[in-house]
Amino acid sequence: MRISTVTMFDQSVASMNRQQSDFLKVGQQIASGRRVVNPSDDPQAASRAVGVSQAMAVSQQFADARVSARNSLAQAESVLNSVSDAITSAKTLLVQASSDTLNDADRQSVASELRGIYETLIGQANASDGNGRYLFGGYQDSSPPFVRSADGVSYVGDDNARAQRVDASREMPVSDSGARIFNSVASGAGYLSEAGTLDADGTLTGSNGGNVRFSGPQVVNNADPNHGRAFRVDFTSDGVTHTYTVKMQDDNGDWVDTAPALNDEPYDPAGQTVEVGGLRLELQGTPQDGDGVKFATADEMNHDLFKTLEKALGVLENPAGTPTEKAELANTLRTTMRELDNGLDNVLTVRASMGARLNELDVIEAVGGNRMNNYEQTLSDLVDLDYSEAISEYSLRQVGLQAAQKAFVDVKGLSLFNYL
Repeated sequence: MRISTVTMFDQSVASMNRQQSDFLKVGQQIASGRRVVNPSDDPQAASRAVGVSQAMAVSQQFADARVSARNSLAQAESVLNSVSDAITSAKTLLVQASSDTLNDADRQSVASELRGIYETLIGQANASDGNGRYLFGGYQDSSPPFVRSADGVSYVGDDNARAQRVDASREMPVSDSGARIFNSVASGAGYLSEAGTLDADGTLTGSNGGNVRFSGPQVVNNADPNHGRAFRVDFTSDGVTHTYTVKMQDDNGDWVDTAPALNDEPYDPAGQTVEVGGLRLELQGTPQDGDGVKFATADEMNHDLFKTLEKALGVLENPAGTPTEKAELANTLRTTMRELDNGLDNVLTVRASMGARLNELDVIEAVGGNRMNNYEQTLSDLVDLDYSEAISEYSLRQVGLQAAQKAFVDVKGLSLFNYL
């Protein structure tokens, strides 16, 4: 067979081009560190790599969201820590103010400290995250959620809690509304009592004119069928003879007789015990006609933390010289101390909830980190280069190219004229 010179030249050039292409491809892989430089290198691996890369991007977004959620919860939890300390300090001051050894000047000093705590609590309730967003305003987080008015401090935020998606299947609340923190009581909070004149609906309309003091109520039988209802004690007096009537609130909100009925029962100013609904209320002192005491579950009574402190300040900043004023002072301090206990329990409950969410974030973060590691390993298996294998291939291709070049030089030099 005779092969023309042109054919030999074409085959030699094609061989060199193929060897050079393979050599350059390995060199490109080594330079990029990736086995799959172009989709054509391994279409299946390239396609799967795109999917894995998208999943990694989504996971990274959730990781960034978890950082933001953690910051929000940590800030709120820190503020609630200060709030619980402030409530504890307020309770300590009220215990101190309850001592009969204090005079009006002493109580004024206590009131000054208590007002400082009151102002501190307002500031904490209006705390922001440093970016102009108020922590406890719900969705209304662009303005202070608690505002002052002639009636005291009122909440103008909403009841929503901002939430953030921290994983594909978890949307986590990253805040709590100020209403839940400062205007609520924890579930299971006990009974509260409050002394004062009551209207037909059971709403306190003023202070008692007598000097009846109450203690309790204490739970003596929580299995009583009427346990959990609201009760009121109404006094009747002609100045000499005193009687009391106890009513309870039915499901319709009406005040009805208890069972057995306690109507116009004789009242002993030296000490009177009222037991109803599985509760025991101790009364002492002389009532005036129309005086009253109401006791009900905490969620039906005042659960506004700021109003609690305002009530305490109201009696501490005013003189308490007469028996009536002293009775009002004692009754108010007893009520407010119980309300502070309930408020503290509520704040601690919310704080514990935030702590639980921070712990949950740790778990989700660990799972997300493992998932990201798996993605990275999968992506590496798909497209990353095995350097030891690539370097061997590079050397082999280099030898191949050199051999092709040498063969071309030899073929090019073949000619009979060289021997003539």
